[in-house]
Amino acid sequence: MCGIIGIVSKKSFSVKNDLLKGLKKLEYRGYDSCGFATKEGAVEKSVGEIQLLIDSVKDSTTTLGIGHSRWATHGGVTKANAHPHFNKDKTLFAVHNGIIENYQELKQMLEKNGYGFMSETDSEVIPHYFDYYIKKGLGIKDIMIKFMAEVKGTFAILLFRKEDGRVYAMKRDSPLVLGVCDDCFVLASDIYAFSDKTNKALFFDDNEFAIISSDYHFYNGNGKEIKKKIQNFEWSREEETKKNFEHFMLKEVHEQPAASRRLIESLKLMQKDALKSFAEAIKKSKRIFFLACGTSYHASLIGVYLLRKLGIEAHTVIASEFENFLAVDKDTLVVAISQSGETMDVVSVLKDIKKTGAKIISIVNVPYSTIQRLSDFSIEVLAGQEICVAATKSFTNQIVVMLAIAKELGFLINLDEIPGKIKKALEDNEEKVRKLALGLKDKKDIFVLGRGISYPIAREIALKLKEISYVHAEGMMGGELKHGTIALIEKGTPVISLIPNHNEDMISNTKEVEARGARTIIVSDTNGDLIVPKSHDAEFSIYACMIGHLLSYYIAKENKLPIDKPRNLAKSVTVK
Repeated sequence: MCGIIGIVSKKSFSVKNDLLKGLKKLEYRGYDSCGFATKEGAVEKSVGEIQLLIDSVKDSTTTLGIGHSRWATHGGVTKANAHPHFNKDKTLFAVHNGIIENYQELKQMLEKNGYGFMSETDSEVIPHYFDYYIKKGLGIKDIMIKFMAEVKGTFAILLFRKEDGRVYAMKRDSPLVLGVCDDCFVLASDIYAFSDKTNKALFFDDNEFAIISSDYHFYNGNGKEIKKKIQNFEWSREEETKKNFEHFMLKEVHEQPAASRRLIESLKLMQKDALKSFAEAIKKSKRIFFLACGTSYHASLIGVYLLRKLGIEAHTVIASEFENFLAVDKDTLVVAISQSGETMDVVSVLKDIKKTGAKIISIVNVPYSTIQRLSDFSIEVLAGQEICVAATKSFTNQIVVMLAIAKELGFLINLDEIPGKIKKALEDNEEKVRKLALGLKDKKDIFVLGRGISYPIAREIALKLKEISYVHAEGMMGGELKHGTIALIEKGTPVISLIPNHNEDMISNTKEVEARGARTIIVSDTNGDLIVPKSHDAEFSIYACMIGHLLSYYIAKENKLPIDKPRNLAKSVTVK
């Protein structure tokens, strides 16, 4: 989940304007604490956002530095637990993304040999481990080979030795990429850290390590040098700003008309062949299993609904529970969905699935991500960079991809109308939602009801209310409410009802909760409190979700919550 960066340059660069600016682009991966270290041995850490660190330190120049933005796993949010970690002599510095599963054993071995620890983290064993074996007479490359063999768990690690001029990088499961710039190399958790400097990158595969100085050398886990191909990628070269919006979330909500149009045009042109390949793979497979987590799982539920309407057997399961529910074979098609393309729960399952011979295809936002590289082919949702932790425009574009695949298989829908209808849904409802949020800001419980294809959106709206507004919200099938949960409905309980095309069953469910005193909020394309453009049920999901995005935003704003960086969350979930 953490973000790591390292720069090795032929000429001096600014710690503030280059190293920390690049690290700030990765802050969506974790923002509990942060820190950096330079070739000269200078190290600074702080608790909180990176801007606080930028404002507190004097600028300096160096030719080598590493930085880290933390999402806490082992140990609380403290300055001592912040990265980089270092050895007693402050000659070895390391940053780490991942979890070292056998760190207790390593720590005990090091403590027996006189090493003391200042933090509660698993990551602090790294500099001490290297220090121990350097003093035993081993070279750093040999220690890297030993480390890769002995350490269990996941890691992307950058380590350097004071005044050495080289960064030592190791990767297993956690993402790591090397940007090749004109006068420097940039190591980072993802390409966004350096996309303003270059569009050339080398992507680490699992159990590889590299030594970066004035050039670079890659090795497999056994220490054999390997040749890596430079990849040219397309990604935003400009730093994302809020422009005239108060928060990135609201900006990204309002970018959805443009983002969806960009995707729809791409599916007609640049990604036309990929779309056809998706449809052909579905036709040829006996079973289709979607694999996703969180918001992407809700998009997969819509995919399953659409395929089943077309008479195609399809299932979905949350990735972390895949092994407990489903089995795959060579006749299975697995469709992985992930905004970041690095979701660890999905990645770990896909690695096992590849051994079965099953075909893997994927829907991702970030090009050259691990999930995309594990896939036989992929569609990119082209939502662009999302800074806010909550997925908005990437989720909408995932649904657009589902609709495009269904259309390729015979589903009747006009995709070209969607961007304009998204724009109208926002324009017609934003002020109404803002006023609605005033009356809901103190509510502790909100229920969201849906049926059929609106049920996944009920769950997605509830998720947004949880993660952004900190409201206990439940997205439910309208028909299931009376099988227990209706006992929680009392006078004034807010219930959001998603009613597409005058759905009589949903109208009945709404009347049931109204009879128990609920305060109902009807989202419909015919009549109600919030009206979205008239559309097919499948499209209604997109427009109704706009309401959820806006409502979670404005409730959070009324309560002065950290909208773009909600507590305990990170954008890219790279730990199990």
